[in-house]
Amino acid sequence: MKGFLKIAGDYSNWNVYKKAVIICDVTELFISRAFSSPTRTIDQMRQAARSCKQNIVEGISDATISAEICIKLMGVARGSVRELLEDYQDYLRQNQLQIWDINDPRTQQARSYCGNNHDTFVFTEKCRLRSNEAVANIMITQIRQIDSILGKFLKKIEADFIAQGGVKEAMSKARRSQRGF
Repeated sequence: MKGFLKIAGDYSNWNVYKKAVIICDVTELFISRAFSSPTRTIDQMRQAARSCKQNIVEGISDATISAEICIKLMGVARGSVRELLEDYQDYLRQNQLQIWDINDPRTQQARSYCGNNHDTFVFTEKCRLRSNEAVANIMITQIRQIDSILGKFLKKIEADFIAQGGVKEAMSKARRSQRGF
């Protein structure tokens, strides 16, 4: 008999998780040097970055038993990272720093680097060498990429649910099959 649980496996090799770790680590680096005194923004940025990563972990893990829970948690992860995007944009605007245009060569370079490099240690060290303006813009690029990935992931979960149903349907089907119905 074929089982009905869809065990997610090791999420630590998934690009969406690796991007979330980079976002957490670089955000810690950024807030430690961009803000000279304690501010609510520091807590908000830290929590938004952490929430994105932790909800991805929990969402992937909980997908084994519930597409609904997975969708909710991935939606929370996406909301958190969008909140962080606003914080980076606010920082740049409020400090009269440039928000790189989508066609800016620096944005293009950041997009390529963010898309192809997922080692948090290397990524963080490279950001350590750049200005706060550059790091904030790089993080905006990284956040836009993870936002896109999370959107596609949510659409995939939706399509899988529509095509295959949820765990309750799979459980009933497996039980009926076991009974010979």
